[in-house]
Formats: sequence, C-alpha cells, structure tokens
Amino acid sequence: MPFPASKVPRARAHRRQIDLQGFMRDDGLIDLEAQLTDLKDIDYPLSSGLRKVGEPVHDLFIRVTVDREFTIVDVEASADWVPYPGACQRITPAYRQLIGLNLVRGFRRTVGEMFADVRGCSHLTELLLSLPTMAIQTLATFLRDNDQANEKPFQLDRCHALETTTDTVMRFYPRW
Repeated sequence: MPFPASKVPRARAHRRQIDLQGFMRDDGLIDLEAQLTDLKDIDYPLSSGLRKVGEPVHDLFIRVTVDREFTIVDVEASADWVPYPGACQRITPAYRQLIGLNLVRGFRRTVGEMFADVRGCSHLTELLLSLPTMAIQTLATFLRDNDQANEKPFQLDRCHALETTTDTVMRFYPRW
C-alpha cells in the first residue's frame, strides 16, 4: 500500500535507486547484478565539483556470479559516477575477495567485517547485503517450493510467516 499524501508541503531533495537483477546463465551459474544510483533534485556542490540536476552523485555496479549452492565464483565491481573521481574507483578490485564465500552461510556478517570503514565502499557493500535473498529468488523461479521430496523446503523457518509451527505452514506445507 502506498503512503497517503503528505499533510505538509515538501520537496524531494534526494533519490536513491537500487536495481537488482538475477540471470540464469547457459553454463548453469547465476549472475546477480546490482546497481545503486544517487541523484539530487537541485544542483549539488561537491568538493570535487558541481553535480548538475540529473548527473548522478553515485552510479555503482556489482556483479556476483554464484553456483547453484550459492558459492561465489566471480565478482566484478565498477563505479561510473562517484564524488571523488579517481579515488573512489580504487576500492573496486577489493571486492574480488568475495570469491569462495557462500551467499547463504554467514555472508552478511562476513561482508560487514571484510569491508568495514576504509576497507570498502559503503555503497557497494550496501548493495551486497541484498544479494543472498536475490540469489534465492532467482533460483526459486525454476523450483517448486514443495518439490523437495525428502528435505524440508529451504524457506521454512527462515521468516516469521513460514516458521514451522504457524498456521501458514500447516496450510501450505502440511508435511512439515
């Protein structure tokens, strides 16, 4: 449900757009692509120069390739628009350290430790935190949630609505 109209007149000052897309590759791997764009609704003076309306403050991308067990096999990061050109982009190769990590086993905690403070870009790191659920949603496109004959469906006991003692699970997953 959208919010009701504001009761107080206001003007938008900032817009952050985050776009996440999941792709099934012909080689069986999954590409997860994330983009973060920050835009101002007025000309915005930065120490590095003026950003005119419509020019991004940030336009950042990260592509993470995973196998079907959600282990990261490749990472690419890029920073097309940044507040400090030439400096911000220097951190993008550091994100290759993610190779070998698993998206669904302690990923968010590990990313927070690996890229805290000056060890990463806060915006690229923020994008990474959405990838575990994005990977699951991408793969789930091709699975039926009740297909697992001998194993409890992955999503059970991973969110409040699907806790195995709830009426929701009793209704839609009576076996579990």
